[in-house]
Amino acid sequence: MSDYRSASPDRYGILKEYARENRKKATLAEQILWEELRNDKLGVKFLRQHIIGDYIVDFVSRSNGLVIEVDGAYHLERQQEIDDEIRTLDLERLGYHVIRFSNEDVMLNLDSVIEEIEKSI
Repeated sequence: MSDYRSASPDRYGILKEYARENRKKATLAEQILWEELRNDKLGVKFLRQHIIGDYIVDFVSRSNGLVIEVDGAYHLERQQEIDDEIRTLDLERLGYHVIRFSNEDVMLNLDSVIEEIEKSI
C-alpha cells in the first residue's frame, strides 16, 4: 500500500511532529489496543499514529489497507461526527478501509474488538 509518500508533502513536517506527540500521549484505550497489534501479533504489521494524506490515523496496516481509529467521547459531538465521516471518505478514496471503535469498546470488549479487526484483515 502506501508509505511515507502517502503524506501531503507540504504538511508532512508538521504532521510528523504531531504524530510523534500523539505516540507519546496515547490514550489508555490506544495503549491497550497497541499491545494487541504490535509486533505482528495478528499476523500483519501495524503502525501507530501514521500519516496518510492530511491525516494522522491511530493505527494502519499498510499491507492490506486497514485503518483503525479509536474514538474518545468528543467523537459523539455532531460536528466531530461530520468531520470523521469526511475523514473516512477521504481515506477510503485513498484505498483504505476504516474501522472505528470507541475507547469503551477497547477497554471493556477487547476480545470483540480484536475479532472485528481479524475479520477485516
